[in-house]
Amino acid sequence: MPRILLGVTSSISAYKAIDIANWLTGMDAEVDTIISKHALQLVTPLSIQTLTKRKVYVDMFDESFYPDVRHISLAQACDLCLIAPATANIIGKLANGIADDMLSTVVMAIPKDTPKYIAPAMNTNMYLNSIVQENIERLKAHGYTFIGPKEGRLACDDVGVGALESASKIVEIVGSILGLSRKE
Repeated sequence: MPRILLGVTSSISAYKAIDIANWLTGMDAEVDTIISKHALQLVTPLSIQTLTKRKVYVDMFDESFYPDVRHISLAQACDLCLIAPATANIIGKLANGIADDMLSTVVMAIPKDTPKYIAPAMNTNMYLNSIVQENIERLKAHGYTFIGPKEGRLACDDVGVGALESASKIVEIVGSILGLSRKE
């Protein structure tokens, strides 16, 4: 059974991560989820835990006992990493080697040959900002693959590129990499 690490960051589209986690679980994948602290304002661990039947991680210093170094064991166990939605913040952290929370620390510890997918979601001006674009290119050069974003109406009512790709398309892409298909 393939194991997917799902990272959820604080875009308004974080609610779509619930569908992504549910569909991937329904495709017989084990989904380990890390939600950034700011994303907790938008989705709850309980929503995803209920669907994946697996613990959702938030804090690097969770007081639960684990017989392993959790950020390393999560990184080593995943067959694919997906960050959806990915904010400019997480893209910038990863592009610059910053590991200062549970998600960025785990992603930095993932073996080089493990597929890493990022599905950005942010305001058009943020996405098109030259610094964000440089960070995206830097991550691509290091083997990260980007899914979207797509063009559409954004939460701020702007229309442009920056909307999270549809959950179904994200799941289709990830599923195809791991040889999984959606069950209706």
